[in-house]
Amino acid sequence: MSDPRLPLVVTADADLLDDLIRLAAAGGTEVTVAPDPAAARSRFTSAQLVVIGADQVGACLRARLPRRPRLFAVARQKFTADVWEAAHLLGAENVCTVPAAEPWLVDRFAERPGRPYGRVLAVIGGRGGAGASILAGGLAVTAVAAGHRTLLVDADPLGGGLDLLLGWEQVDGLRWSALAEAGGRVDPPALLNALPHRGDLVLLSFARDEAPAVPGEAMAATLDAGRRGRDVIIADLPRQLDDAAVLALQAADQAVLIVPAELRATASAARVARMVRVHRDDLSLVVRGPSPGRLKPREVASALGLPLIGSLRPEPAMCHALERGEAPANAGKGPLAELCRRLIGDLVRETQVPA
Repeated sequence: MSDPRLPLVVTADADLLDDLIRLAAAGGTEVTVAPDPAAARSRFTSAQLVVIGADQVGACLRARLPRRPRLFAVARQKFTADVWEAAHLLGAENVCTVPAAEPWLVDRFAERPGRPYGRVLAVIGGRGGAGASILAGGLAVTAVAAGHRTLLVDADPLGGGLDLLLGWEQVDGLRWSALAEAGGRVDPPALLNALPHRGDLVLLSFARDEAPAVPGEAMAATLDAGRRGRDVIIADLPRQLDDAAVLALQAADQAVLIVPAELRATASAARVARMVRVHRDDLSLVVRGPSPGRLKPREVASALGLPLIGSLRPEPAMCHALERGEAPANAGKGPLAELCRRLIGDLVRETQVPA
């Protein structure tokens, strides 16, 4: 599978595609090619830049692909007024034609970020109360303790709230509603600075009185800001996958399903896993104890057909600490902290500067 961060070219125009592949080669990079928005969607947010041919601009707009930075529209002849308007509505930063814009396009393909992109780990529960939020919070706390600048994204609109989990209810900063009102059009550094933060941990969550919805455009902007300005991004996703959750799943470098070691939880998780696999091929499993029926983690993994990357024993002391407003894995001890250290270590070891 090609690198999901390669430049993405969206066009079914063979002549234009030949031109863009040639220009990308001159800029020293390969590209991922998608003939239409359906094929482009899985790479749309993770690609370091997106070039859309004039033949697909209208289709991409109708497909409601999210706004994102470094999006350009290109044609081999003058743009018609309706295509120009569609490109503007899609959020294209530049609308250009070849061959006139060839030197400029080569420069865009040749650009390299000065530092590695942040890594994204998505967490999803196999059933309600599976412990996804606790795992996500523990991963974020552990990442910061390891020296990584971290963004924690609460994308489960019906969850209890990661701000409450961390004890951050009174920490000032923007919530999802403010970002949604901006339509996803935000400056990445400004967004990170405006969110609730303490030290190297930044949190995006829901206000208590806001409607439970995350627009896809807002999620795309958040992931872009996180990749640009953080080392690690942890996303706590809902089991009912909305557009925002799908974007996060597709952009994630790793995805983890957490499931209690119970028969009914395993049955529920099987349905969740099937939905997730529509949007990504790889999904790993964490099994949480206790197991009333003595169901073993490997048996759960076998039933779900997923690779087991960890299991969690009960931690009564941590449960009491959470009720007191202490963040999960904050003490750095116990099964959760140990698992989080390993998962974060695996995540950041894969970090590479995009080619």
